[in-house]
Amino acid sequence: MTTALITGSTAGIGAAFARRLAADGHDLVLVARDTGRLREQATELHDRHGIEVEVLTADLSEDKGIEAVADRLGDRKNPVDLLVNNAGFGNKGRYLDVPMPDELMMLKVHCEAVLRLTSAAAGAMRERGRGGVVNVASVAAFVPRGTYGASKAWVVQFTQGAAKDLAGSGVRLMALCPGFVRTEFHQRAGMGTDNIPGWMWLDADKLVAAALTDLARGKTVSVPDPRYKALMGLVKVTPRALLGGISSKTGRRYGPQ
Repeated sequence: MTTALITGSTAGIGAAFARRLAADGHDLVLVARDTGRLREQATELHDRHGIEVEVLTADLSEDKGIEAVADRLGDRKNPVDLLVNNAGFGNKGRYLDVPMPDELMMLKVHCEAVLRLTSAAAGAMRERGRGGVVNVASVAAFVPRGTYGASKAWVVQFTQGAAKDLAGSGVRLMALCPGFVRTEFHQRAGMGTDNIPGWMWLDADKLVAAALTDLARGKTVSVPDPRYKALMGLVKVTPRALLGGISSKTGRRYGPQ
């Protein structure tokens, strides 16, 4: 029996990973800030699938939260075979409209926590010669669109570089880059979504299924939907100066308000 640790597990993509991995027979370590929701989720998954589930309450915007999860990932007696770094959030507003403490908190969760937790997991996995890490990024990583996109671009670049350094070790790393997914993400950030076209929305469970397939195939970057693959193909051939203007206008028209 293998064990997967998922941050931000109680909602959205994290919850979808938990459902799928539990259904596949993996034991779980669920990480989030809300102890009550964690316990409800753990009970449901244990009762439905007969797996063992640990809960770990941790706030990844604080050092003590990151350290607690890193310690669990480094536990050699109870190893974690798959880490899903999913915890994250969005800030409402353009650059300079968002308070600096909120911007720094985003970098703490999206970048520092991902670096420290990936390192803790990958170090233990390399000793065993097997393991996997999925770092949840976004298609926003590929367009110039604010601090959120910049932080997710860091996740993609870091994951690709680490994957190359660990090639041949048995440890696989992959950056997952979804588009708009029907989750609590936008609601929590106070962002309206009525202006986003229906075709741009993805289903979290289908997204996770595609992501796990890509991880098994050894991909280091996963854009798990044909619609967004096509859009990212256009992004690659669009001049950066033009892309900046397009992404700004598109963000104002279709982005969360």
